[in-house]
Amino acid sequence: MTTIPGNAPVEADIERVLVTADAIADRIVELAEELGRGLTESGADDEGIVLMPVMTGSMLFVSDLVRQLPHKLRLELALVSSYPGTAKESQGAKLNMPLPSGLANRHVVLVDDILDSGGTIRFLREELAKQAPASLRSVVLLRKPRPDAADVPCEHVGFEIPDEFVVGYGLDFDGLYRNLPYIGTLRPPGDTS
Repeated sequence: MTTIPGNAPVEADIERVLVTADAIADRIVELAEELGRGLTESGADDEGIVLMPVMTGSMLFVSDLVRQLPHKLRLELALVSSYPGTAKESQGAKLNMPLPSGLANRHVVLVDDILDSGGTIRFLREELAKQAPASLRSVVLLRKPRPDAADVPCEHVGFEIPDEFVVGYGLDFDGLYRNLPYIGTLRPPGDTS
């Protein structure tokens, strides 16, 4: 298990690590290369690329991903909630602020932490398509093997993971555990083993 100095209480809550920090770092380099090729094939020029991270979960992912992209690009945020409080299942995507405008003829890349129910990516793609971007693609760090997720267009996937609730690297439970450098599962409440 990866140790975060001084964070023993956080580590004690983790049952197991599914994706290590090193694996995440390596895969982000590969995703940036894939994404760059896809944007080039779409005819994207450096003035027309807009990365749109879905906040707050994708904040660590997009900060690492954007540093691997050699393009000039703009960052525009989508603030969406679907897991309020201690919910472990999506409660449906809800915008917490209006989506950015002026995306016509731009190459828009949605960046999200996890594709599980598919509701967030599906909702955002439908809303963004109304602005007639030149291209619209999605990149997610994690995808679960759910039928509804498989039906959602997603051009770039970092890791396929089991259908379990996960935390770390931006993903949270009730606002906690985003700071873990890896993806892991939580111990059941009261489990001290």
